[in-house]
Amino acid sequence: MDRLTTTIRPYPWGSTTALPHLMGTEPDGTPQAELWMGAHPAAPSRVQRAGRLQPLDQVIEADPQGELGDASVRRFGPRLPFLVKLLAAAAPLSLQVHPDEDRAAAGHARENARGVPLDAPHRTYRDAHHKPEMIVALTPFAGLCGFRPPRECAELLDALGVPGLAPYTAVLRSAPEERALREVFSAFLASPPDLTAEVADALASAAGRPGPWREDCAAYAGIARFHPGDPGVPAALMIRHVRLAPGEALFLGAGVPHAYLEGLGVEVMAASDNVLRCGLTGKHVDVPELLRVVRFTAPAPPVLRPAPGPDGEEVYPAPVDDFRLSRLVLDAQAPPRTLRGAGPQVLVCTGGRVRLAGPGQELVLEPGRSAYAPAGEEITVSGEGTVFRATVAIPPEN
Repeated sequence: MDRLTTTIRPYPWGSTTALPHLMGTEPDGTPQAELWMGAHPAAPSRVQRAGRLQPLDQVIEADPQGELGDASVRRFGPRLPFLVKLLAAAAPLSLQVHPDEDRAAAGHARENARGVPLDAPHRTYRDAHHKPEMIVALTPFAGLCGFRPPRECAELLDALGVPGLAPYTAVLRSAPEERALREVFSAFLASPPDLTAEVADALASAAGRPGPWREDCAAYAGIARFHPGDPGVPAALMIRHVRLAPGEALFLGAGVPHAYLEGLGVEVMAASDNVLRCGLTGKHVDVPELLRVVRFTAPAPPVLRPAPGPDGEEVYPAPVDDFRLSRLVLDAQAPPRTLRGAGPQVLVCTGGRVRLAGPGQELVLEPGRSAYAPAGEEITVSGEGTVFRATVAIPPEN
């Protein structure tokens, strides 16, 4: 078991205060967007080995079976298949989707064959992996997730009173769901600047009027202020506005358009850099490939709550095996809880003071601090506070 030395990513959309407040540090005025816990090569956590701090990805590379376990290596290769983050958004992130495994592998191979450098700005597939994600709110959290049903999209557009939107509402009301969503979303991604500006003005006006769309329009108006002139603004109107209470979660699977807007949360994801952006960004937008990846359906995104699991855990269900996320809310008067896992584990404290005990070692975690345990290591958890645990969702071998 190792205490993790972590890196904070200063993306411009990050909050200047949320992570310092959680960790009890002094804000320095710069955005602190994401605190990464894992072995991603862009910002690997470091662990104390052989008397010095070493990047976790290099530690795993030196002994993948010992660090990850045979089952994880066979399923995912010699790499930690998940990444954990504390995410602190004060402004909207890009509207984006992620590919499934087959499309990621094919796209990565195709771009390699064309000789597109991995770090090229126009590169779409930077690795061969899918990128499902889960976000658990630590504070009230707002985001966009999944398409609205076409008729609901039409009602929202009508409420804005922008004449240039009338052809799109006609399609949304008359065409079958998949066709309606595809045609209008594709058209919005190519919106002329004058229509985008009209939509932004109408959103600001609607946000100040009583009515059923007031709260949603306020959220979209905020997006328009942060991303003036971006065609992702009208496209975002088709994506549901979702609010999470602390402890609630969203799972974001392949092809589901989404964007985080505001709040602090624990995020876990498959370790991949494959992001196809739809808008609200200055980065490359590959519209043809994006439209092949997006799933043009409108199921309501389920707001997840944890279910009771073993060893006192509360488990957030996810239909993937790259990660398993759970929460433990500890009471100082309760007996210690034992976490048994065949795979690697990352544990992060989000409140209180938590004691971890492993073979011949103890660590104390306070909010924002984290630890890594290699495969097969049994960890006893005690104290008073909250800790999130990420591991792989593959069964132990007999």
